[in-house]
Amino acid sequence: MKKIYLYTLAGAFAFLGAGCNKLKDFGDVNNNPAATVTPIPSALLSNVEANLGGYASTGTEAISGGQYAQYFTETQYSGTSLYNLPQNGFTGNYAGNLNNLQLIINQNPSKNMVNVAKILQQYIFWIVTDSWGDVPYSDALKGAANILPKYDSQETIYKGILTTLTTAINSFDSSPISGDIIYGGDVASWKRMANSLKLLVAIQMSKVTASSSIASAATNEAINPANGGVITTTDQNFKLQYPGGNYKSAWWNLYNGRKDFAESKTLTDYTASTSDPRQAAFGGESEQAGNVTTSNIGVPYGLARLAVTSFTDANPKWARVLRGDFRLENGSVTLITAAEVWLARAEAVNLGWITPTTSETVAIDFQNGIGESFVQWGLTSAAGKTFAQGLGTPNIQLISTQRWVASYPDGHMAWDIWRKSGYPVLTPAPDATNASKQIVRRFVYATSEYNTNGANVSAAVTRMGGDTQDTRVWWDGGK
Repeated sequence: MKKIYLYTLAGAFAFLGAGCNKLKDFGDVNNNPAATVTPIPSALLSNVEANLGGYASTGTEAISGGQYAQYFTETQYSGTSLYNLPQNGFTGNYAGNLNNLQLIINQNPSKNMVNVAKILQQYIFWIVTDSWGDVPYSDALKGAANILPKYDSQETIYKGILTTLTTAINSFDSSPISGDIIYGGDVASWKRMANSLKLLVAIQMSKVTASSSIASAATNEAINPANGGVITTTDQNFKLQYPGGNYKSAWWNLYNGRKDFAESKTLTDYTASTSDPRQAAFGGESEQAGNVTTSNIGVPYGLARLAVTSFTDANPKWARVLRGDFRLENGSVTLITAAEVWLARAEAVNLGWITPTTSETVAIDFQNGIGESFVQWGLTSAAGKTFAQGLGTPNIQLISTQRWVASYPDGHMAWDIWRKSGYPVLTPAPDATNASKQIVRRFVYATSEYNTNGANVSAAVTRMGGDTQDTRVWWDGGK
């Protein structure tokens, strides 16, 4: 198969009707098979936004990352949590969401539509590069002009993400944004989202000393109110709200006739050790959507099938991922939250990247982060801030561990936090099947990449120092 099919084709051309501003409107789009197939930017944007939920819930990058970071463990078909070879393909991201966004950019319906498309591309590229390491970036999405794109180094990609976000943030004007089912075309919200993403990307670079000046500058640009500022309250979260019906929440689908995943005992043990009231929302005793009974019976992490089924049979009220009322058909998936942003700010102050003020110190940002996390889960901000004070003096271990808790159930974010910081301290799966018996650090390139773009993938492997699940990506101390 030519690489053009893997990197540039998309399902976008199915959208022929008018763009929609609400997810529920998708069912009203009718296709005329005799009509000229022309992609409509507003429909393309709605389609991509509707697909974003997987990146922070049950998509491969997130559900696997959540197992490596020990949010979740498998209850029946142990494999990922035992570190079976994670040889996954990334081309679907390019052929689908990334290319649909590129079609919007190429058509240039308005400056703000292009800005939003570029911002969403950077979010997806961030997920992809953090999962695999070096991937196509600067040469990608060019169609027939380049069917064999080079793999950029992750360092290059990270710097490109920061530059592109900055340009987009500074380019917003008063032009319309059509088909936006997340923020309804509100420019201020998109600026906050883009700045928040910029902050999180910069913080992920903190182990790379040589890039600390770039990351520090990006952090201060992001939090500057003159540039639009960052997400500070839960009502500003970058969140996809599902209407139900034909468009059900990804978390509802997790237990749609199956119960393959549990909240890990690693997390329930930690929330128990701190008497964390958020656990009441994190785990439910039933896979039934809407069930309001909680569970703190985490399933032991990383056991072979017979051992884990023996546990779940003996403990039928084991903790499902999220309490049932957080898994409704018309539920939501959060992608970037105020809690995550405040805790990232706390880390930035701790690093010396943000100069402390009377209103911004490590402790204040830390308390704000946990306060907003409490609000996100139906508790009060004041209770969250009091809880934060009881945890002790914030340092990198405590900040990182609370970032891990507050990011639940976004498994990809948890995996990023653990790989970068080493916190919380995780014990590898006792029944691990991989040779090193160590927790997976990255996905391995799919065989199809070697077959269709061999020279470029081989160059990336040489640059990264290998293509194994133990190879570390750039910001994780790799080559």
